[in-house]
Amino acid sequence: MKEFKGYQYIDGGVCAAKGFKASGVYCGIKEPESDSPLSNSKNDIALIVSDEICNAACVYTQNKVKGAPILVTKRNLEATGGKAKAVIVNSKNANTCNADGEQKAERMCELTAQALSIKPEQVIVASTGVIGQILPIEPIEKAMPRLVLGLCVCGNEDAATAIMTTDTVKKEVAVEFELDGKTCHLGGMAKGSGMIHPNMATTLNFITTDCAVSKDMLQKALSDVVKITYNCLSVDGDQSTNDMVALMANGMAGNALIDDENKDYEVFRQALYIVMMNMTRMLAKDGEGASKLLECTVSGADDLDTAITVAKSVICSPLFKCAMFGADANWGRILCAVGYADAEFDINKVSVTLSSKAGEIHVCENGSGIEFSEDKAKQVLLEDEITISISIGDGNYQATAWGCDLTYDYVKINGDYRS
Repeated sequence: MKEFKGYQYIDGGVCAAKGFKASGVYCGIKEPESDSPLSNSKNDIALIVSDEICNAACVYTQNKVKGAPILVTKRNLEATGGKAKAVIVNSKNANTCNADGEQKAERMCELTAQALSIKPEQVIVASTGVIGQILPIEPIEKAMPRLVLGLCVCGNEDAATAIMTTDTVKKEVAVEFELDGKTCHLGGMAKGSGMIHPNMATTLNFITTDCAVSKDMLQKALSDVVKITYNCLSVDGDQSTNDMVALMANGMAGNALIDDENKDYEVFRQALYIVMMNMTRMLAKDGEGASKLLECTVSGADDLDTAITVAKSVICSPLFKCAMFGADANWGRILCAVGYADAEFDINKVSVTLSSKAGEIHVCENGSGIEFSEDKAKQVLLEDEITISISIGDGNYQATAWGCDLTYDYVKINGDYRS
């Protein structure tokens, strides 16, 4: 992971911040496919709890079809004025497009509240998994005592595992930094592998901090950073129904409350960026069937939105993604995707360079191809992390988008996702 001055990577994920505990267990939302105790029996429900009430901020999918947990979480945060104390989240069933969906999501909040002696409105609820199948509530009811009993400051790994669906690895990042002479922490966990596209995707992301940050500044920081991290992520072009990023701040670090855009706010926002950017990269690298992480940085833009639009256009191109799978330096596919981006710039000023730890190869200058070694290009593109650097002019703005290659395994995974 890239180093940032003044910030130190630490272990702990969502439990890295003072006052946060987590747990994760297997409850049987989806029954095992065999009698084997290891069949389908990975953790499928997680709980995160703060010792103190938190200011909370969320962003959600922009899909018109929204999972019931999103609707319930929105109502809960409106009822509490942006306060929360716990998160309950399950995998294997998205609780979406079901007549009893909201009732089940509300029941998950009630069960959590009863077990923790808090109000149901202080609970953030989330679900991920198959859409359109009724969520069985009985396994969750039975698991609640074990979930609460298992809460601990070392429970982050069990929780991170519980939210995985087709993910092949858990995704956690945490950093330590200083504010107002106090040591602060910010950490998170994420899930997501497929049905991922900009403007939120099949990702559930839970971030905690012990910084003292007002609700408004927390929401501003989250919304700003989402724009340049998760919203610049695409695996397959499908936008999910259940996406959520939830950020909770309990203030237990003891720093002076951040309630305006001052220097402390910028320090906090950078910590949030570091965690969310790294989790975005993890989500892209673990795309369904992926063999390569693709990182496209567009520079020289006249404004940020132009840079983002062009970078996303390249990352979302199926033909480009296939070329990267085959280690084919087909730069024409890159120029094609740059050209149909909904942004204004001079195509005659575009240059493209492909790079990896094996080296770099310059393939396009002033909108036209240049001579390069196909053998060297193949070596560069055979690596598992590829950087695509695109300049579109002399402007001062740049942006990065993340994605992955498109492989045979993507089709295999999604051909039998419900089974």
